[in-house]
Amino acid sequence: MKKKKFNINALPPWVKTAKNIAAQFIIPFCIFQGIRTIFLPTTFDVLLLTIFIAIALAIYLEFI
Repeated sequence: MKKKKFNINALPPWVKTAKNIAAQFIIPFCIFQGIRTIFLPTTFDVLLLTIFIAIALAIYLEFI
């Protein structure tokens, strides 16, 4: 069975809109969470910051 290639243009318009909105807000979320993690470093804060950074990298390196 042949694997189908992923085509960003085949996605519905609302997915592209959601990606654009996430791209605008992910950096401020990372900065806020980074500051929060510096002052109150709980496990949840560190995990959330890691997830935010992974999402930011995926968006800006165009993995998503």
